[in-house]
Amino acid sequence: MYVKISQDKLSQMINIAGKGISPNSPLPALSGIKFDIRKDYMECTGSDANISIQVREDKNDSFVYEVEEEGSIIINKSYISEIIKKIDSDVVTMEIGDTTMTRISGNKAQFDINGFRGSDYPLIDFTTPEQSFEMDASLLKTIVSETYFAASFSEARPVLTGINLRNDGETLTVVSTDSYRLARKELKIHIPFEFNITVLAKSLLDIARAFNDDEKVRVAMDSKKAQFFNDRLMIQTRLIDGTYPDTSRFIPASFPYELVLEKRDLISAINRSSFIKSENDQYAILKLSMDEHEVVMSSRSQEIGSSKENLSAESYKGEHLELFFSSKYVSEALNGLEGDKIRIQFAGQVKPFILTSLSDDTTLQLVLPVRAYN
Repeated sequence: MYVKISQDKLSQMINIAGKGISPNSPLPALSGIKFDIRKDYMECTGSDANISIQVREDKNDSFVYEVEEEGSIIINKSYISEIIKKIDSDVVTMEIGDTTMTRISGNKAQFDINGFRGSDYPLIDFTTPEQSFEMDASLLKTIVSETYFAASFSEARPVLTGINLRNDGETLTVVSTDSYRLARKELKIHIPFEFNITVLAKSLLDIARAFNDDEKVRVAMDSKKAQFFNDRLMIQTRLIDGTYPDTSRFIPASFPYELVLEKRDLISAINRSSFIKSENDQYAILKLSMDEHEVVMSSRSQEIGSSKENLSAESYKGEHLELFFSSKYVSEALNGLEGDKIRIQFAGQVKPFILTSLSDDTTLQLVLPVRAYN
């Protein structure tokens, strides 16, 4: 195998395919990227037990691509990434003889790295399921960015580590929750079939980031896997087994209290108060005290001290209310909302409250209050 290729193009392909590789893969071949070199195109594949990524670049005039001999090789992702970064050359040469020793060179630098034969790579079934629909990559990015952070990081309930996507024929509903908070996006888009699937949140985040904003993405799925792909890129991920909980029951039926204010002002106030926290708390617990005359945010720690800040609210409806909340949860919820002004609706001191944007009613963020300071 012998190929010359643009350094920047090769680096891009390695970065994308590399996101599918686990650092703790039980199979040595899966610790590497598989390079398939053909006369008219190159493919790079990376995979672990959850996600498989295959990125393809066809030969064209926009980058150097010269093939003297076709072939396949698997090279450790960490090694190839470092080598390509360190080669100070616009063009990189990859050459393999009769063994798996791969020579990678550019300008005056040369590296000889042991790899694996392409035939050692596990067979991945990239067959596309029959049911599919198309969406803008920018919309996929928005959906994921507004929901992924609320998924659980604990394996105690595997289904909660995922993002649930459900289509009933009229509405696409995307939900994530860790039982203490919830993020939900609802879109009125036409999809010609119904589905209810759960995809690992981390995988879906990597998928969304891999596509360019101006691209279209086709989404296909069956009972075991989902694919996100176009002419350039194929990403396949397994589905999480288990029934996703009915999250609609988490949302209170009524909200006697309502606060409207600038999102930026609330985020800034939370940031200013968050360094004051108790020694055993990972994140600051803040207090919100509200009535028709003033809205006050405060924090307190026996070890550090306290803070107090009057917020400039646009409006407040309801009687006096005090509650405590996690600074992390509310900050992430606010960052998951579009627009300048947000509405926070409260059901009571210890009941979940919801955050929505005044300019975009498709996204809802729910947070469960904390009962009290330590």
